Amino acid sequence: MKHIHVYDLNMNLVAILEKAYKVGYELETNNIWTCQFTLPLNDPKRHEVTVKRFIELWDHGKRIGMFIIQPTKTVKNESDRSITYNCEHVIGTLHSEVLFGYHQFTNWTTRQVLQALINMQETVHWELGTVEFTRYFHYAWENEDSLLNGIVSVPKPFNESYLWTWDDTVYPFVLNLVKPDDEKVDIIRYGKNLKGIEKDEDPYGIVNRIYPLGYGEGVNQLTIKKVNGGTPYLEDVASIDKYGLQQKIWVDRRFENAATLKANGQALLDENKDPKTTVSVDCIDYELIDPYKLVKYWPAKIVGVYDQDTETNIDLRIMKLSKSDIYGNPYDIKFDLGNVREDINTTISDLEKKQLVNETYSQGATNIDSYTFNDNVDANYPAIIEFPFPDDMVNVNESILRIKTSNFRSYSKAVKAGGAVIQETTTSAGGGAIKSSTTSAGGGAIKSSTTSSGGGVIKNSTTAGGGATIQSSTTSSGGSSTFTSGFANPGFYLYSSTRLPLTEAAFENHYHALEVKDELNHAHTVTTPAHSHDFQIQLQNHTHAFQIDLEPHTHGFEFELEPHTHGFEFELEPHIHEMEISIPAHTHPIEYGIWEYESLPSKLTVRIDGNPVTFNGLEGEIDIIPYLRKDSEGRITRDYHTIEVIPDDLARIGLIVRNRFFVQSRIGGNY
Repeated sequence: MKHIHVYDLNMNLVAILEKAYKVGYELETNNIWTCQFTLPLNDPKRHEVTVKRFIELWDHGKRIGMFIIQPTKTVKNESDRSITYNCEHVIGTLHSEVLFGYHQFTNWTTRQVLQALINMQETVHWELGTVEFTRYFHYAWENEDSLLNGIVSVPKPFNESYLWTWDDTVYPFVLNLVKPDDEKVDIIRYGKNLKGIEKDEDPYGIVNRIYPLGYGEGVNQLTIKKVNGGTPYLEDVASIDKYGLQQKIWVDRRFENAATLKANGQALLDENKDPKTTVSVDCIDYELIDPYKLVKYWPAKIVGVYDQDTETNIDLRIMKLSKSDIYGNPYDIKFDLGNVREDINTTISDLEKKQLVNETYSQGATNIDSYTFNDNVDANYPAIIEFPFPDDMVNVNESILRIKTSNFRSYSKAVKAGGAVIQETTTSAGGGAIKSSTTSAGGGAIKSSTTSSGGGVIKNSTTAGGGATIQSSTTSSGGSSTFTSGFANPGFYLYSSTRLPLTEAAFENHYHALEVKDELNHAHTVTTPAHSHDFQIQLQNHTHAFQIDLEPHTHGFEFELEPHTHGFEFELEPHIHEMEISIPAHTHPIEYGIWEYESLPSKLTVRIDGNPVTFNGLEGEIDIIPYLRKDSEGRITRDYHTIEVIPDDLARIGLIVRNRFFVQSRIGGNY
């Protein structure tokens, strides 16, 4: 028989308690084990048994485990002089560690999460051993008053049985998370080892429809709708058909992830869809008398219970194994049998600690923010606005985009120019009459200019004159001799056609022959001396008809223009001009003022995180939640989101994004 061993905080053996009595223990599946023992008040070794030291408990030759000395109770009277010690398993050392601040693990494996928590120990009593599960859940703890609370809550969302085990024969101790085996270690029945049985079926605990609720309050409280097809509850149809609809609203604000909340709710539904059946048996510790040494009672092991009178024939796991006095009544043992997944209040025996956790858990608040954009845009340079959703945001209640379109706006009417050559450019004109335009000249002499003509005939042209008097004009002559002509034949004839006056007789027309003497055959010489003539000519109004035949020729001329203007009118036919213009570098003075483009775009193209949005018109409001980028669980991603508004013409776009969301205050300081 082995007795209780006592170790100091450094795991050094300091005492063996041979006089300990009333030694008992209670081993509960997935919970903290406890034990108690009593020492005589006069036992000198009691001075080695101090609070927080370790003891190693044995049940005859069977090692039970390592425990920590906790409260003591001293009794001194006429009949009893003793000290009673209550102890809890060394897993309770993790109660002394805390999770200060906020700790979040998303999409980590089960082992990674457990290792991260184990690493938070200040005093390393424990190491992580075997982990037989690989799950990906969202975990978060804030100001947890017990590291153990965080560790044992990790497998709660699992949809299968799990079992915490440990190896406390080594130090640091080793913690394991494994799957319970289905080995049946014994059958308890009358005539063998069954002394008494209690069977309890509780229909009041039936739940076949459960509404899981997690973090937050009111409309911001986490539900499972997003991961359950829009339905806020889970149900078991077979249980409803058998027992009727039994509903329950289950609230646990530690859950911030909908998938995790749903998995945990399903586990609770599976546990409670049928009446709660618990069996407690008092029996003989057959392990002590087993001739074949095959029976090994231990938490989570399966035992069969058979009792004809109570109509019990069931295999159940040992949820609790207890002995009250291993020395006084060594064969008395009691089992509480049930399902290994039975709710044990998150395996924390200290309800006060759990309440403290709830009190220090931040619930957050609803926030409203907005982002704006106002600028000129076009099809190549659209309106773009970015806005964030913070990492500690729990829910998005509202996200509205307001769009307003106005005329493109400029603030000046002239800009600098650097000069340029414009080639092969044409201008067009529609023709028209230009009237009353004048040109001015300063006069000047034009010399040695010629005109050329190809010749031609000008006919029936006339000139007109009004007549004039030319006076005192003279001609001069140098004098000359003029010879007259003589007669070669001195005779001549006279023709007569009238009557002569001498007679009344009538005569026909006739000729008379005359003979001229030779004296008439002579010539005269006239000599005119040099002289001049005065004369006056009076011209009457008259015209001249003439015809000129011009040979091809040129004219030399010189003329001088006085400063003068010309009035003219001409009409242009529609035409174009080909031209090349060279503009030298120059600047234009700015004319300040606001100028608006004369028209608005005909349509807007709207994209949210690249997703096209149906939008008609040039202004209005859009609920953009359906278009925002989502993660695999359908939640809006906690990062930056982008809005683009693209007009098909010049425009001025005004955007306002208004967000309403529920957020936790976990980032930054308290400046």
